[in-house]
Amino acid sequence: LMVNKESMEMYLETILLLEKSEGHAHGVDISKKLGVSKASVTKATKLLKDDGYIIKEPYGTITLTDKGRTLSEEVYRKHKMITLYLEDSLKVSNIIAADNACKLEHILSEDIIDAIEAYLIKRGLYE
Repeated sequence: LMVNKESMEMYLETILLLEKSEGHAHGVDISKKLGVSKASVTKATKLLKDDGYIIKEPYGTITLTDKGRTLSEEVYRKHKMITLYLEDSLKVSNIIAADNACKLEHILSEDIIDAIEAYLIKRGLYE
């Protein structure tokens, strides 16, 4: 099984958000949050562990390594910026903006991300 970049980033971002809200992540929580099977979570977390992004205790908690935290924080930063940009510029609801940001955060170029950040800073919505 090859986990693509988007999928890997979604898993890492989900682990980050679970760590922030619950203090830790478990496979079952990741499964619920992403709407994927426990088997998919098991395969993905094995690959993320092998690549040095997470530490996974057998049948226990899943935590981000420094490498995993750096990448997941970047994905989350993009998510928040894109959500804010869509809400402000297009006047769409937070739900629509966040849902679309979830898809866009993985495919937008750094040039577009930088332009969104500049827009938000200029509007006083981001520092």
